[in-house]
Amino acid sequence: MAIPKYDEMYRELLEILADLQVHRSGEIRNQIASKFHVSDAERRELLPSGRQAVFHNRVGWGCTYLKKAGLIESPARGAFRLTPLGKQALANAPQRIDNQYLSQFDSFRKFLQPDDTAAAAEPSESVPDSGQSPQDVLDTAYQQIQAALSDDLLGEIMGQSPSFFEHLVVKLLERMGYGGSLSDAGVVVGQSGDEGIDGIIREDKLGFDMIYIQAKRWDPDKGIGRPEIQKFVGALVGQGAGKGLFITTAQFTREAREYAQKQHTTKVVLVDGQMLAKLMIEYNVGVSTEITYEIKRLDRDFFADDLD
Repeated sequence: MAIPKYDEMYRELLEILADLQVHRSGEIRNQIASKFHVSDAERRELLPSGRQAVFHNRVGWGCTYLKKAGLIESPARGAFRLTPLGKQALANAPQRIDNQYLSQFDSFRKFLQPDDTAAAAEPSESVPDSGQSPQDVLDTAYQQIQAALSDDLLGEIMGQSPSFFEHLVVKLLERMGYGGSLSDAGVVVGQSGDEGIDGIIREDKLGFDMIYIQAKRWDPDKGIGRPEIQKFVGALVGQGAGKGLFITTAQFTREAREYAQKQHTTKVVLVDGQMLAKLMIEYNVGVSTEITYEIKRLDRDFFADDLD
């Protein structure tokens, strides 16, 4: 039997997790292989990149899509569990669970089209159709891969210690060009009596100015309100600092962002979990390049030239 597509194994994935227990990725793959009679040879087939098995990749995307729909969750790295919503879906969904079925969930539609308008779209409008050009398909797939990677990055960060997160923030800022050399970045992290400041980093290699950092590894679903930003601004004023960065795995409320924007004597920049993940991807912190595609176009000028 051919290796099933990622969207052909949704129901089987939910059934494996129907006992509401946590199951490891390897166990899930073994059970899926058994259910679909995937041979050992088929399990060894590689993607064109040669860096991952096709079967492994498809099971992973099946889990990712179900997680984005809220039907399963990942309480630990490489482990999954059915959610109450997933239990309800398994009991009431049609025999075939596909992307059309998953598109009834706002979180899944936003994942398919992460442009703020997808969440308001009708389910039938959020599923890609045959009217898409190859470039549209590539662009959409790229956005989905980036969104899944962002989610994975935040999940990994939440499994680490607060001190790891503080050092990760410093590493990211260094990659972005702050702090000068790695051996002399001018960074102070986690000092006792820091009065609400988790780190200090040079703004440039010569150290003309300092940026004071507060790094909070909080639940990605948590909303950070204005009071927290007010406390941070107070800490900056107490240090005589002119610039501050509040960076977190959580989210900021509208009131928090508005308050930060109103600060003039003390410049405050807010970086939430989604922006943090994007910056980590852009500056290659905690990620590595799996495959690179070059898309070329016809050079009409070449054919218009007189080659004689």
